[in-house]
Amino acid sequence: MKSMQIEYGKYKAFPVIGLKDRTWPDAQITKAPQWCSVDLRDGNQAIHTPMTKEKKRIFFEQLVKIGFKTIEVGFPSASQTDFDFVRMIIEENLIPSGTAIQVLVQAREHLIVRTFEALAGAPKIIVHLYNSTSPAQRKDVFGKSKEEIIEIALSGVDLIKEHKKNFNGEVQLEYSPESFSLTELDFALEISNAVINRWNPEENGPVILNLPATVEGSTPNVHADQIEWMCRNVVHRDKVLISMHAHNDRGTAVAASELGIMAGADRVEGTLFGNGERTGNTDLVTVALNMLTQGVDPELNFSDIDTIRSIYQLCTEMSVHERHPYAGDLVYTAFSGSHQDAISKGLKVRDKESRVFWDVPYLPIDPKDVGRDYEAIVKINSQSGKGGAAFILEHNAGFALPKSMQIEFSKFVQIQADELKRELTAKEITDIFNGEFLNRTNKIVLDDITVKRIKGDSADKVSVEAVLIIDGAKTECSGFGDGAINALTRILNDKGFVCNVTAYDEHAMSSGSDAVAAAYIGIALESGKTVFGAGTDSDISLASANALISAVNRAFA
Repeated sequence: MKSMQIEYGKYKAFPVIGLKDRTWPDAQITKAPQWCSVDLRDGNQAIHTPMTKEKKRIFFEQLVKIGFKTIEVGFPSASQTDFDFVRMIIEENLIPSGTAIQVLVQAREHLIVRTFEALAGAPKIIVHLYNSTSPAQRKDVFGKSKEEIIEIALSGVDLIKEHKKNFNGEVQLEYSPESFSLTELDFALEISNAVINRWNPEENGPVILNLPATVEGSTPNVHADQIEWMCRNVVHRDKVLISMHAHNDRGTAVAASELGIMAGADRVEGTLFGNGERTGNTDLVTVALNMLTQGVDPELNFSDIDTIRSIYQLCTEMSVHERHPYAGDLVYTAFSGSHQDAISKGLKVRDKESRVFWDVPYLPIDPKDVGRDYEAIVKINSQSGKGGAAFILEHNAGFALPKSMQIEFSKFVQIQADELKRELTAKEITDIFNGEFLNRTNKIVLDDITVKRIKGDSADKVSVEAVLIIDGAKTECSGFGDGAINALTRILNDKGFVCNVTAYDEHAMSSGSDAVAAAYIGIALESGKTVFGAGTDSDISLASANALISAVNRAFA
């Protein structure tokens, strides 16, 4: 293998802002920002096969259902597909009242003309104007001075203002100093203030100043300092919406956006599941549901996360990782035995005590809030413990095994998981229980039983008349005891099945006149070993008798 020496000296640390009186570290997010989905533009330009207008329509309608009031629908001056899609959603009246469509455009006259042609008839639009401002872009890509870069932006503003005069609908300007994250703050402020003043928000309405981390170049705290500094120094702050558009090059776009909200930003642009160029954009699903975990209404509806994910995957042909926050297949799933036990106990205590606040171990959010079922929380493989298998059995088949029985049951589950070398399904786990523990009749069959209570001077006794089939031979027998199970145990002892009942639990598996009861019995053998059995019947006495027979069958088969 070829060895390589990295030249560390060619990289330099990002400078800190030096904002000594920063306020964002003590701030809390208490309300949702304005959201803008850029899935249909930024996300779309970053996939192998850009979406057709039909797929964009499906995606657009899903974004509307989620609750986005601003949706960037494309770059119509640069793409015929985008142009046609914008025309389609306008002409077919697919834009809900109060929803603004946003389009991207560069500061070039023919592109702005084409953009307004695409937008004709839309009731509410945001024209997103941008040009690059970082030193590398200015000098190396465009060969322009700061003054020339500012003039490009202002010429674009003038063109949009001209077209606004004849547009039959609401027009709002959004301006992005592209590569804001890598632009000197004083120049970012200079060009932003020039744009705002040229737009004149007093006359033309509020302007959106979007401050994109086009390439992440710093830790999230520095990004927050940049945002707070701009919030403090931008002109007409009361008529300027500070927006963020963070990319994920360092893997911290979500954190940068959250700290940016704390620093004063009013608006967040991003995509579902973080789709976008390179490592992607801010994942709006994660940011929104992070807010939910803090008791803040995100004002976006992700209550059916699996449907949203399916539509995303259909339209983009991208996948969502199994460990993706909130949306991955395995993010609410525990394989570890200790985690399974803690989750199971936490859910039971929460239900028993009717707790208001969510505080179940290992689950930062209630899976049901995003449309997931509790059945998926615990999955069983060879690493799983006793609590996990019992949890699945209870939630899928209704059997609430006593803790002492869970240990024995889990051994059989673990053996099969080891043999198959994979996760076991809920049906496979239930089949193990049904085959090994429930209503066993392989050696002894309880063919009939009659229980009578006999009044006594000191205490009542119970008489049991039983018909047993032992190894195929029918025999009638009787016995006495303190209760039916005690009497039946004595009968079995007389037949050579020597044991003693050491554990007993029962519960109803359903309600109503035809309810089924489940009983669990543990018996101790002469060897000292304890063996469990389970029984069911609509009569709890028969369910208990079946459980005892099951345990004996397991012990003496």
